[in-house]
Amino acid sequence: MLGSISKCYEYKMIARKRIAKMEKIDSNQKLEIEAATFRRLLKHLDDHKEVQNIDLMNLANFCRNCLSKWYRAEAEQRGFTIDYDQAREIVYGMPYAQWKNQYQQEATTEQLEQFSLGQSKQVRPASSSPPQK
Repeated sequence: MLGSISKCYEYKMIARKRIAKMEKIDSNQKLEIEAATFRRLLKHLDDHKEVQNIDLMNLANFCRNCLSKWYRAEAEQRGFTIDYDQAREIVYGMPYAQWKNQYQQEATTEQLEQFSLGQSKQVRPASSSPPQK
């Protein structure tokens, strides 16, 4: 028991040191880090085209299309007009129709069942609209 308490204390101290370092990062540096992280996520998804959107939805409840919608929404909140297809091209790295033809596979019965089950478990606020296809 004493060992786990000291280990917990050790983790708290490490976390405090990391937080102290993060406090030294200004808002521009933070923005640069977040942007680089987003680009890295897109590259990772691009490098792993074998991971289908339905797999992402079943495992993490988001996919490339969700990222496209979020990108569009954030651009619009900042006064930039971008349509869904433009946002998709940014996320997919090519026009969506081209990506779909080259990389999208037919969903299996198991994937569709898991997706359906996951969608039925989601609790959405009454004001939210269902996701666009």
